[in-house]
Amino acid sequence: MKEVFDFEIQPQGAISQAFLARAIFTFFEAAAFIQHLPYGRNTNKNDLLSVFDEGKGTCSTKHAVLKQLAIEQNFDQLKLIMGIFKMNSINTPLIASTLTQYKLSYIPEAHMYLSYKGERLDFTRVNSSAADFQDDLLEECEIQPDEITEVKVGKHQLFIENWLVETHQIPYSLKELWSIREQCILDLSV
Repeated sequence: MKEVFDFEIQPQGAISQAFLARAIFTFFEAAAFIQHLPYGRNTNKNDLLSVFDEGKGTCSTKHAVLKQLAIEQNFDQLKLIMGIFKMNSINTPLIASTLTQYKLSYIPEAHMYLSYKGERLDFTRVNSSAADFQDDLLEECEIQPDEITEVKVGKHQLFIENWLVETHQIPYSLKELWSIREQCILDLSV
């Protein structure tokens, strides 16, 4: 990271308490804990404590937990970002066969990460880095932890709808493309 930041976790708020109960006392320790959790969809994305209860998370739930921690600790310089990027076989090799099957070079995918003073921070997996996706970014916007379900999905689907209109050569409807995207997400879980 270009500019280092860290803060001690005080016992205020449910997410802060969940970290403290695991003897995690600083943001850096919390980020390392989150980054080392396996990738997987949570049963209830609206309940951020499910990341702790289930011992896993997606880019959305993992980064929402860290943003919520920052909110509880009154650290307002950390932003939760939804970026839409060109998910392709180069930046996401596990989806290559699905893209080939449907004759797509990429699918616009929403990815959640954090931003601190303009620097993108990705804690999705142990070796995750903003370099994995930032060259393929199409759009970014800030959202809040309680917006990672309906708001995020709505913005993502609206982007795909507009992309389909602008990209006349894609022979799929939004529903069909969303189904192909879901297969790509399943490809990532192996």
